[in-house]
Amino acid sequence: MTLDGKTAIVTGASSGIGAATVRALRAAGARVAAGARRTDRLDADVPLALDVTDPASCERFVSEAAERLGGLDVLVNAAGLALGRDPFWDSTEEDERIVLETNVNGLIRMTRLCLAHLRDGGHIVNIGSVAGRQAYEQGSLYVASKFAVRGFTYALREDLLGRPIRLTTVDPGLVETDFSRVRLRGDEEQAAAVYRGVEAMTPDDIAECVLFALTRPPHVNVDELVVKALAQSSGGRILRSE
Repeated sequence: MTLDGKTAIVTGASSGIGAATVRALRAAGARVAAGARRTDRLDADVPLALDVTDPASCERFVSEAAERLGGLDVLVNAAGLALGRDPFWDSTEEDERIVLETNVNGLIRMTRLCLAHLRDGGHIVNIGSVAGRQAYEQGSLYVASKFAVRGFTYALREDLLGRPIRLTTVDPGLVETDFSRVRLRGDEEQAAAVYRGVEAMTPDDIAECVLFALTRPPHVNVDELVVKALAQSSGGRILRSE
């Protein structure tokens, strides 16, 4: 699976699925511009500061990345987060703003900006979630954001029909990353419990799915890839060992 000569932008690239995707694309031959707020953790051909919730930051990032890469072939929207595992009525305006601005508005914003630079034969990959397909309790805000990502992906697919640009959503289930640590506001014990007693997927597992979609023949569009740990049947149902 080769991406020799291709260029790519990856958001949320300082850790987890984003960082693993950068590694996979570079190993396949692509030159990658990686964006995140924590620039000290970026390892890419073009590491740049990016806050997807800030329109000015997004505009600066895309302009510089496209110039330094010499054009754009691939966009991977990997930036995303959740905050809290609480009933909806215990959520706050601030949490709602952060999650929706990051997961929905940021992804849409980056897609709009990058489309202006995407060459024919280009490919957009959105990192969704099984939460965008099957709701679970005490996750209403995150679930809503990922349902929105899935809806936007399919609506954009309709708009792009007739243009030589492919579009894929990769919807992972349980992946062991910093996701739960962020969601549980730094509570290490609770975050560790999310992955206890189950063999969760790794960020590299998801990056391989991204690479698979990107390296199909040009006439083939992988609309969606849904991938879960073997011990997980839905967003809220996981079989754990004793």
